[in-house]
Amino acid sequence: MNVFWLKVFWLKIFWLKVFRLKVFRLQVKFLLQCMSFGVFFLPLAAFPAQSAERITLSYGILQRSISIDSLEAYARTGEVDEELEVYIENVSPAQVAQLRQVLQTPITLSPVEVTQFLYTPIGEQLLERISTLIRTDAPRSGFYALRSALILAAADPDGFTPLTVLQQYPLENLDINLTRSLRTVDAVQSLVNETQQAIAQINQQSQVQANQSPLNTALLSAMNPSRPGNFTWTKETIVLNDSSRDRTLPVDIYLPVYLPVASSPRPVIVISHGLGSDRASFAYLAQHLASYGFVVAVPEHPGSSAAQLQALVEGRADRVTDPSEFVNRPLDVKYLLDELSRLSQSEPVFQNRLNLQQVGIVGQSFGGYTALALAGAKLQLDQLQTDCQNLRNSLNLSLVLQCLAQRLPQSQYDLSDSRIKAAIAINPVSSSILGQAGLNQIRIPVMVIASGNDTVSPALPEQIQPFNWIASSNKYLVVINNATHFSTVDASPNAVLSVPPEVIGADPALARQYVRALNVAFFETFVANQPGYQPYLSAAYIRAISQEPLPLSLVLESALKS
Repeated sequence: MNVFWLKVFWLKIFWLKVFRLKVFRLQVKFLLQCMSFGVFFLPLAAFPAQSAERITLSYGILQRSISIDSLEAYARTGEVDEELEVYIENVSPAQVAQLRQVLQTPITLSPVEVTQFLYTPIGEQLLERISTLIRTDAPRSGFYALRSALILAAADPDGFTPLTVLQQYPLENLDINLTRSLRTVDAVQSLVNETQQAIAQINQQSQVQANQSPLNTALLSAMNPSRPGNFTWTKETIVLNDSSRDRTLPVDIYLPVYLPVASSPRPVIVISHGLGSDRASFAYLAQHLASYGFVVAVPEHPGSSAAQLQALVEGRADRVTDPSEFVNRPLDVKYLLDELSRLSQSEPVFQNRLNLQQVGIVGQSFGGYTALALAGAKLQLDQLQTDCQNLRNSLNLSLVLQCLAQRLPQSQYDLSDSRIKAAIAINPVSSSILGQAGLNQIRIPVMVIASGNDTVSPALPEQIQPFNWIASSNKYLVVINNATHFSTVDASPNAVLSVPPEVIGADPALARQYVRALNVAFFETFVANQPGYQPYLSAAYIRAISQEPLPLSLVLESALKS
């Protein structure tokens, strides 16, 4: 389920909630900011048995403070005392009520999960970034204090909330650097504005393209690619062992039950899951594509799956994923295709059923990167070294994952596969690990799907701008307005953590309906070579099926220029 990102981006989620309060007084603006910042990062250190009594907001030589007791009383009773009243006198009642909600919002992570994550390289990098907002006398004491507070709060019998994080902070005063924090507020506001403007331009361009090529209304009655096709299917599970890389790959294969008129080998679609997810999270899409006659293979990437996350939680692993996964994931797919070629010659269940020269790839998040790499994008390790030098100041938190690849040995990695004829990347991470030079190598048809409210792999830097760098003459940019990073990912029975509804966002069933329709139209057109489906990739058709609360847009060229 990409549940790793739940751990990494709890801060982002809570911060965005706070940000939408639109509190314009500096003291209140940052008071809320510091509380949301304290929700997320997870470390451990030995401190005296004490807890914070006050939050101090420092702005140059000026300081204001408020007691934790005042915030606790407000969260518990809803009553605003004289101390808190100074901070919220110019704030609306609805905004004040939201402050109480933020203080009480539960975080569904256990002490073990919190501890294990914060001792990974990614956890420590994120904690370092937040601790720079805390003023301390001793170097890194803010880092260790935050780690202690989060682990203790996760074990608090009153529940793991922003308020208990503040209560468990192991120094008497939590001194927040207001100058730095307000710069962060302004930078995030700027990124939010730029993203909204970019999406608005794409929506407008989609409408222009729809008007230029009006919809043939007969399309709406001819077929609906979001509905199941005419094929029934069976599911086979195989386990592949790549001894050269010491990799064991469980793979679910969805085989259409062929009708007499369709007895020839069928094109193959591979689905690559996201980080911390598994092969069940896109079963809905695999089944849908199989109903249209595609053979669908869904591997589970062993170094970046739900099983890896479970090992981390249980203490059997010391990292969320290894840098080598940036290479191993595409190699998993290449090995899978090789093995399917072999099995199609020897195993009756697969014989004469797989066309392994007509293959499509679709992936989400880390799987989106995987799809783009297999489509021909080249790793840009030199660019990554440059970009990651400024990681602490970046607001694009997906770079935390991408920067792990700095540890890869310098090499000319060949991760593409000529058997792959088209690729769909949903919420991919791509901006630095592939970059402009890498994405410019792609020549096959590509569709990039972005979610308007994605705080994990932000739409503007990770999908909208990179879309311009793709050199393919057949490329499509789709924006699901108001969708999140998790809108298209289905629940898995093997999930280590469940994703709360507020994280998934509104109407995920609609987002998955869009994904089904887009995948069928795209792969029928460019993998199965059925040009009759191409009109379903038009802006006019996409606008026709667009619905609230997740309006849909499609453009053939981005509204933004590189």
